[in-house]
Amino acid sequence: MRLGLALGYWGRGPSPDHVPLAQEAERLGYDSVWTAESWGSDAFTALTWIAARTSTIKLGTAVAQMAARSPTTTAMHALTLDHLSGGRMLLGLGLSGPQVVEGWYGRPFPKSPLTATREYVDVVRQVLRREGPVALDGRFHSHPYGGPDGTGLGKALKPITHPLRPDLPILLGAEGPKNVAQTTRIADGWLPLYWAPGRPDVYGEAVSELPEGFLVAPLARVQVCDDISEGLLPVKAMLGFYIGGMGHAARNFHADLMARMGYEEEARRIQELFLSGRKEEAVLAVPDAFADEISLVGPRERIAERLELWRKGPVTDLLVLAPDRRTLRVLAELNS
Repeated sequence: MRLGLALGYWGRGPSPDHVPLAQEAERLGYDSVWTAESWGSDAFTALTWIAARTSTIKLGTAVAQMAARSPTTTAMHALTLDHLSGGRMLLGLGLSGPQVVEGWYGRPFPKSPLTATREYVDVVRQVLRREGPVALDGRFHSHPYGGPDGTGLGKALKPITHPLRPDLPILLGAEGPKNVAQTTRIADGWLPLYWAPGRPDVYGEAVSELPEGFLVAPLARVQVCDDISEGLLPVKAMLGFYIGGMGHAARNFHADLMARMGYEEEARRIQELFLSGRKEEAVLAVPDAFADEISLVGPRERIAERLELWRKGPVTDLLVLAPDRRTLRVLAELNS
């Protein structure tokens, strides 16, 4: 099981520690470093900044949001950074949800998310393979555009720049069983948001029938500390925000996943509290048991014991949300 460093997206502003953490992770032998985006900083610019200050560590987006860019634009970002970094790019994509897609990006959330994702990946792959002009008679991503409001003058094109790697890995963030099953068919890897080693069944049968070489790269908070309850607070804060605030009360994929994992009543309560403005109560309503099973928190010995559970399953890459260099070092030692 390889290790990756997950830096997430910026909060109020850029963290001065991100580049030093990435450099330390590279020194410790971590395989990859990952950035993200929500409705603030973007994933590619921060990753390019890190690329310029590292030399061997792989560079991933976990995740770049599909609604933020057309698939050809995303492919341009990926092939550009892949060239500049010497072939270190890993392209992680996610569809996000209706609240973000329509509220932030000002676009309709696709009525058929699976089709929209499949078409998006198809176009990205066509660009990267450069076997001919990009052409797709799609429902959501037609190339050339042929809608009634177009000029009819669109021309099928292939990239001027020759991609460094036509097989640049594409990973997808997916939560529902149908989405996960499609991911195993059209992508090179999967980025689970909440991975509990003892509950792979919540993602459907596809998890037990993964293609050879398929990447499974969950994000998990890791912290070496003596007080487990205190160490779980950042995990609970993240869960409170995602389950309570990253979606509408009537349609929230994160809350639905938590419900499938056996915490339906708690998930709805978190939503209710968060959406009514009682955010601190929403965080405290996250069960310690749920936060604990999707993270690695506690003394070194406890993390060492629980790390074995992550190794036994299909996980190929553990993407670590770690707050300090000590934790990065201890995990590297335990995983060696």
